[in-house]
Amino acid sequence: METRVNLSKSDPAAYAALLAMNKAASEAADAAGIDPKLRELLKVRASQLNGCAYCLRMHTRDALKLGETTDRLAVVAAWADSEYFTAVERAALALCESITMVSVDHVPRGVYTMASAVLSDEQISAVAWLSAAINMFNRIAITSRYPVKP
Repeated sequence: METRVNLSKSDPAAYAALLAMNKAASEAADAAGIDPKLRELLKVRASQLNGCAYCLRMHTRDALKLGETTDRLAVVAAWADSEYFTAVERAALALCESITMVSVDHVPRGVYTMASAVLSDEQISAVAWLSAAINMFNRIAITSRYPVKP
């Protein structure tokens, strides 16, 4: 396997800043009432879209520890075509997907309108910050080629 620079170790100050931002995003999500299981689902979904095996494994395990079901984890990639998710979860997942794929659709008005119909401003902000954080972690893990062994 190719050896790459481990970005989290090569610039500890930058990585520490990302960890601090992620902590602040998690605290904002707590304050906004975003369920911890939903937070993990958002991280799983963004990691699926980005193809980050390292983060997928980590956040799937974290979701299971929190009591998330294997059924919901199995269908989160197709959440829009299932009946497993609440209106709040669907809005958060749609917003997270749009933020993750920002170069494709620039968070379309329809997604934002759907989110704002069921999420408070604080919840929208929390989902956006959580999405930004996991996308940064995905990019670091993918670029660094963090190992994912059985």
